[in-house]
Amino acid sequence: MRIAQIAPLAEAVPPKRYGGTERVVSWLIEELVDLGCCVTLFASGDSVTSGTLASAWPHALWLIRGGVNEAAAYSSLLESIAAQANDFDVIHAHLDWIHLPLLSRLDVPFITTLHGRLDLANLAIMANRFPHASFVSISDNQRSPLPNLNWVGTARREPVLSGTNRANADR
Repeated sequence: MRIAQIAPLAEAVPPKRYGGTERVVSWLIEELVDLGCCVTLFASGDSVTSGTLASAWPHALWLIRGGVNEAAAYSSLLESIAAQANDFDVIHAHLDWIHLPLLSRLDVPFITTLHGRLDLANLAIMANRFPHASFVSISDNQRSPLPNLNWVGTARREPVLSGTNRANADR
């Protein structure tokens, strides 16, 4: 399976400092590659992955001194995705909402994992604009402010069992 993973540009994948979303994206990609999937990561150029890196911007945005036009950076990211979208069986975005107008118009299945708060004002307006988009939450509780989104799953991180822990779990 050919999968595109789209990460926020704020931090590298995996993050060099703080970056919860970027850390989760990194774990997900590494697991998918281990399962034999062909994964392309759309992220900042200072990211590292065992999949293929499609650098949409040279460095994580927080590293750029003197500021950066984030709209320009994300426009570059979205253009990169649009240019390669047909190369993928599915696109998995971790960008909250910004990709929805583009991906909704492309002929490639996509899913969005929402990593942030959903109780902010006016998000229901945005959610209503994309009734057919599929979403994954990071917890069941996260869904409560927007229960009518097209929720298709909740991310779960299974504990990694190794050595004696694995042997004890089998008992």
